[in-house]
Amino acid sequence: METSEILKKVRKIEIKTRRLSANIFAGQYHSAFKGRGMAFSEVREYQFGDDVRDIDWNVTARFHRPYVKVFEEERELTVMLLIDVSGSLEFGTQQQMKKDMVTEIAATLAFSAIQNNDKIGVVFFSDKIEKYIPPKKGRKHILYIIREMLDFHPESRKTDVTMAVEFLSSVAKRHCTAFMLSDFYSHRDFSQALTICNRKHDVVAIQVYDQRAKTLPDVGLMKVRDAETGHEMFIDTSSKKLRRAHTAYWMNRQHQLQDCFNKSNVDHVSVATNEDYVKQLLMLFKMRNKGRI
Repeated sequence: METSEILKKVRKIEIKTRRLSANIFAGQYHSAFKGRGMAFSEVREYQFGDDVRDIDWNVTARFHRPYVKVFEEERELTVMLLIDVSGSLEFGTQQQMKKDMVTEIAATLAFSAIQNNDKIGVVFFSDKIEKYIPPKKGRKHILYIIREMLDFHPESRKTDVTMAVEFLSSVAKRHCTAFMLSDFYSHRDFSQALTICNRKHDVVAIQVYDQRAKTLPDVGLMKVRDAETGHEMFIDTSSKKLRRAHTAYWMNRQHQLQDCFNKSNVDHVSVATNEDYVKQLLMLFKMRNKGRI
């Protein structure tokens, strides 16, 4: 992709996603992903009902009456974007490819985060760690991330979610909020790794899929290719039995995926490439504000 074309796309995404972040997500993001840590704020005189464990004995001794330490919730977060760059993301039969939607969602989350003064880091993964961008603040950093997402060429086309979350656990020493954007076509089970990672961090799964993964159209003989393995074959989409089997496979896989997220206590949402991701993200934010999904 030419540099001028990349810059035009970066600017287009920035205009759209900054507007969404500022006008729609600002308050919802702020409350849905607030910091978990407690930071010392001030001391004040002891009041009936205060926890005696919060008494500041040095100040109490100095003024000869009890004072307590006041803590407030840390609002600043470290946000990590775990972005799947495997071959299966280069697919789309509706309005856009899965890769394009992942880029827009990631940019929207990033601009929402910097409005909260959060640091943003990125892990590009396939079945290996393709690139790690350490967390930083600021618009310039986000534009760099968007540019990388638009023009990134992975070395591998396969997917390994386990490896990605294990890398997050090793590289992020302090608690962070991690958004994993993927279609979750992983070649091995990742439920245990996800459970372990979510105990240390706040992991949120955003599944991006294409409608054709759910239902096949009746268009006769069709040549299909596995984007990750390169395997090609012909299928007869006029067969009702084949179309039903295809949909049944999808429903079973979705059930297993949701069961994995639920057991790992990971909040999650699914977005099709022909759907409005704004509506889905708002639903995720609102449900987090009300409690666990």
